[in-house]
Amino acid sequence: MSHYLDALQKLHTALDSAGPKRDFLEVDRIAGRFPAAVSSRPRHPADISVWCSNDYLGMGQHPAVLTAMRDTLGASGAGAGGSRNIGGTNGQHVLLERELAELHAKDEALLFTSGYTANEGALSVLAGQIEGCLVFSDEKNHASIIDGLRHSGAEKRIFRHNDAAHLEELVSAADPDRPKMIVTESVYSMDGDVAPLAEIAAIAKRHGAMTFLDEVHAVGMYGPQGAGIAAGLGLADRFTVIMGTLAKGFGTTGGYIAGPADLIDVVRRLSRSFIFTTALPPAVVAGGLAAVRHLRASDEERGRLSENATLLHRLLKQLRIPFLSDESHIVSVLVGDDATSRRISDLLLERHGIYVQAINAPSVREGSEILRIAPSAVHSTDEVRAFVEALDGIWQELDQHRSGLATASAAS
Repeated sequence: MSHYLDALQKLHTALDSAGPKRDFLEVDRIAGRFPAAVSSRPRHPADISVWCSNDYLGMGQHPAVLTAMRDTLGASGAGAGGSRNIGGTNGQHVLLERELAELHAKDEALLFTSGYTANEGALSVLAGQIEGCLVFSDEKNHASIIDGLRHSGAEKRIFRHNDAAHLEELVSAADPDRPKMIVTESVYSMDGDVAPLAEIAAIAKRHGAMTFLDEVHAVGMYGPQGAGIAAGLGLADRFTVIMGTLAKGFGTTGGYIAGPADLIDVVRRLSRSFIFTTALPPAVVAGGLAAVRHLRASDEERGRLSENATLLHRLLKQLRIPFLSDESHIVSVLVGDDATSRRISDLLLERHGIYVQAINAPSVREGSEILRIAPSAVHSTDEVRAFVEALDGIWQELDQHRSGLATASAAS
């Protein structure tokens, strides 16, 4: 034991020498007033405004969601009671899976406890259980995709980020008779850029590859009824599996995949992260179901999100504050230095009560540090303008570079 603890201490010391500890701000969201929140950190304002939440549409406080959760909590209690295979499948799980399958125009859907476990659990099966499967994965795919493919044991090829020509080159070089899978995201969580889905779908069709599309940062926010980027482009049927989450646009928690019935059944039978974990609590699932149903019927929230993101893009461009992409609601201001990004984040909080998290390695590469800004549907246009004014003042004070719209490659 002492040898292990000695080694652990060395690891901890090495981590400390590599950089500052990860700092977690306590944020108590206020239902009905979000993005307003309360923080108890000394020297910082107690009342703050949150600008880095993934609850992009404010559905985490929507009355329909809260009512559904309260009602189901009273009816079914706090927990699911077990895994889905052993006493944990509730009527709410079944209803939500049907709703998600309809949303994405797929045969069936399958719920997981998180988006991470959905990717890891599905890909470990879909890539690992097909003999000889060769996977083509974007170099900036999420850690959950990387882990799922690693655990699958499948051979893989990594194509340059959003580079359809490189993907074509790699797929063309493979044995034409070998089973193939292409895995990509639609909206990338750090850069905020959007994958060339039409080109990827065309490549997959030419080479007989199945496709796995992570729409985590798109479902709820884009496409008809919030079905995502692929649906908005009329390409949803060209992607074999659509993967999504309830934890962002839908404001609750949980992940899912939607696809052909046989494929979903294989994952249901073989995925370890589905089989060997307690199911989502029925009240949480009911909240997710209410959010999905509301956003299928309402464009109001998507409209407000789009307006706020467009305004933020325009104001930043006018001030020549560099950010990585204007293709989505994720606005990543490029700082390029860990200490400086933390300093800007601290000053925004201390002086203006604005909370936006600095993002550093391993979430982004060293030298590519960003402020990941997420204007939401529940921010007002005045709040967007006030945010940019505060950021611009600090940017000028710290003599940060100005260059307008940056490129993702500039941050690599």
